[in-house]
Amino acid sequence: MLFYEKMKKSPDFKPVFCSYIVKKFALFKIFCTFAVKLRNVLTLLYNCINMDFREDILNTDIKFLPGVGPKKAELLSAELEISTFRDLLYFFPFRHIDRTQFCTVREISPEMQYVQLRGEIVSIRVENSGRGAKRMILRFADATGAFNLVFFNGLTWIKDRIKPSTQYIVFGRPTVFNGEINMVHPEINEPETETEGIFNRNISGIYTSTEKLRNIVGNRLFTKLMYNLLNMVVGKIPETLPNRLLNKYRLLPLPEALLNIHFPQSADLLVQARKRLKFEELFFIRLDILYRRNAKKQISRGIVFSVVGNRFKHFYEQLPFPLTGAQKRVIREMRQDMGSGKQMNRLLQGDVGSGKTLVALMVMIIAADNGYQSCLMAPTEILAMQHFNSITTFLTNIDLNVALLTGSTKKKERREIFDALIEGKINILVGTHALIEDNVRFNKLGLAVIDEQHRFGVEQRAKLWEKSEIIPHVLVMTATPIPRTLAMTVYGDLNISIIDELPPGRKPVQTLLFNDSKRLRLFGFMKEQIALGRQIYVVYPLIKESEKMDYKYLEDGYESIVRAFPPPEYATVVVHGQMKAVDKDFSMKLFVDGKATIMVATSVIEVGVNVPNASVMVIESAERFGLSQLHQLRGRVGRGADQSYCILMADYKLSQEARRRLKLMVETSDGFKIAEEDMRMRGPGDIEGTQQSGLPFKLNIADLREDGELLEAVGKIAEAILADDPNLDSEDNRILKISLNRQAALKDFSKIS
Repeated sequence: MLFYEKMKKSPDFKPVFCSYIVKKFALFKIFCTFAVKLRNVLTLLYNCINMDFREDILNTDIKFLPGVGPKKAELLSAELEISTFRDLLYFFPFRHIDRTQFCTVREISPEMQYVQLRGEIVSIRVENSGRGAKRMILRFADATGAFNLVFFNGLTWIKDRIKPSTQYIVFGRPTVFNGEINMVHPEINEPETETEGIFNRNISGIYTSTEKLRNIVGNRLFTKLMYNLLNMVVGKIPETLPNRLLNKYRLLPLPEALLNIHFPQSADLLVQARKRLKFEELFFIRLDILYRRNAKKQISRGIVFSVVGNRFKHFYEQLPFPLTGAQKRVIREMRQDMGSGKQMNRLLQGDVGSGKTLVALMVMIIAADNGYQSCLMAPTEILAMQHFNSITTFLTNIDLNVALLTGSTKKKERREIFDALIEGKINILVGTHALIEDNVRFNKLGLAVIDEQHRFGVEQRAKLWEKSEIIPHVLVMTATPIPRTLAMTVYGDLNISIIDELPPGRKPVQTLLFNDSKRLRLFGFMKEQIALGRQIYVVYPLIKESEKMDYKYLEDGYESIVRAFPPPEYATVVVHGQMKAVDKDFSMKLFVDGKATIMVATSVIEVGVNVPNASVMVIESAERFGLSQLHQLRGRVGRGADQSYCILMADYKLSQEARRRLKLMVETSDGFKIAEEDMRMRGPGDIEGTQQSGLPFKLNIADLREDGELLEAVGKIAEAILADDPNLDSEDNRILKISLNRQAALKDFSKIS
């Protein structure tokens, strides 16, 4: 106190005292931060020791798992989307290796995935690898030969632990560098340590990794982390399936399946674990889709179209050609939907030229006969205009008013369309995104048709539904054939109709495979076709030359075409994605109107160009395109009565996969067969025109390419359960409802986080 009174009289009192208070406050703040962190750690330790924690332990941040920590956690999250205990638990090995098998140095080749060898480290040396970095090279040998083990990280650890002239067991993936076999960052263990712990297993899991992650969290560390995690949680994981399903289909309990997928006790238990986990994954995908679809049907009141009126009958009678059996079938399916009192929500799949637009028009006529309006929304102005022209041609003698609304529609005409819509004078409105503008209001919208729906966002489609007091019937169309297994999952909430026949008299497109040695022959053939009055597409994978990819490109190709087909005898236009919209539309219009004979383009024309007079599609560097995209491009020709051709220009040297793709294109024009093969070759997340960035759900172990039969089987099981108990209210199905709710909560949680 005396010190305080003395200091108070000093002129430096205030600065000194304030500094003293600031320092004390800073110390207090540090103490509080430390206390919070200590509390979190003690809470986790308590949970782990007590072992009586709830299932939400699986939501624990991965950094709290022994052996991880903040830095590895950040890396795991960024590279593999592993952020919680659950993420790691369901991060399954993509392959299992029999660790009882050894091979010799002489037997290994770069085609092998993983190999295990027993031998000796004969030498160790360190080399500079550039920019101050170093690499350690261990020479490994057995009685049959020797090769290098290469390490870029952990050099100090290797130097301290690995000793020359000592026997080791090496496990890793062979690669080739400078023409010689080597192995980068393999596992190295002394033979005696292989008899201990979690690595003493006949079957070991191999986990997916990335180049960035592999050097820090290798397969060995993954195995240790999984071992630590399973020790903490495996006894507390709740079952997700009822006992009757486990018994009927002979499925392992979930904890046992998870244990045996990561650490198989035997080859048979590994097979059973895979079966159980694939069953569960696909079953809950189908159950979730069907459960939500049932719930939607219960609450979604639909407009009843009970009348098939005179306009429909007159239209049907005056058709210049008969409908195919497939067209009749899908129209019946839609009539049943629209007369049920529930909202129709249907996907119409049909190959190029199968007559989807005609089917959509006939359904729109039914809507008009019942006093309701329809709209058809297309992704591009060109495609909208083509739909409008096609529909107005079909309706020449039918008393229906059709209007076209796009971004190019003039102001005066737009006002007239808006007024006529509200007054109910327009029966069918065709357009682009302009249809969802706020000032577009219908009198009685009863049916919304969306063409190539994957090109519209969820919010855009929802705006269309808001234009009616009762949600209109919805028909979604796609010209991209979708494999059955993919349709059951990606479009599982929709009823699916398929037009699997082409109209009679339509000639299939003849597909040929050429290389550069036949270019003069190609140009001669193109001139023959132009002399017959036909038009030609020439498609390139790139606009400009690329240093990374040795493919034909549009700029150079256009110059070659103009030299071979000089004006004014020939007229050539260019269309690509980097052009201004007005220039692109102008070029397309010249071609559509027949004023240009050749269109040099990129794949932007795969959807939205309909020129019946175009008879030849030339695709340069065809090996660059996927099967579905090639099929879409081929579909731009063959739309008239004349024989059409698709010529695939490819390099002399093709990979085995590329050769297989192009061979299939030559052999078949069946879009569904092509789509199935495309999914088998490239995977479901990369199918053109569906989900280019991947599936809307995560598959941890199932594979739609291989597990199609299982998907259909579990779908039937889910349908049977919901037929007996639509709301999953019974005591026996309660566990299924809990599991569905848990999944829904996890999806919401992941969105928030």
